[in-house]
Amino acid sequence: MAIVDLRYARAFAAVVSEQKLDVAAVQGQLNDFAATLEGSADLREVLEDPSIPEQQKLRVLDAIAARLGMSSATRNFLAVITHHQRLHELRQILEAYLALADEATGVAEAEIVTARPLDDNNRHLLEQQVAKLAGGQHVRATYREDASLLGGAVVRIGSTVYDGSVRGQLQQLKQRLVAARA
Repeated sequence: MAIVDLRYARAFAAVVSEQKLDVAAVQGQLNDFAATLEGSADLREVLEDPSIPEQQKLRVLDAIAARLGMSSATRNFLAVITHHQRLHELRQILEAYLALADEATGVAEAEIVTARPLDDNNRHLLEQQVAKLAGGQHVRATYREDASLLGGAVVRIGSTVYDGSVRGQLQQLKQRLVAARA
């Protein structure tokens, strides 16, 4: 993450905090705009072209903001990024902002890999256990499947990995048996 991205993210996080905005709503607005921008080459061309007058860019941004139901703070943040010709860095800035917002609201990001899909009840139970591992924080989990795990789950919270998979247990058993032979 570039230092510039982090500066924009911190500045916007401060605005969201000062104005006591709904963090989830702001995140949704930013993600909606980023998806709109990524989905339209014409929009990117207009907003990123330095030869197009600033007022024209702001009119386009205002139209999108109205359509997406953006708060004025979110719209102004995007206007600043556009003005400083940093729109091409929007995803990186958003990632930095989301990390700051998660930290401020006590949300831990967790990646959970299971051998098979889980139903809603099992996901909920697993997320409760992961929340305990995360120190009682609320957990935002993303799920993937990997049949090679055989069973169980592998959970990554930040840089820490908890391997509760059958494959992991078999590997540990193998290591102990090899060590006992030596």
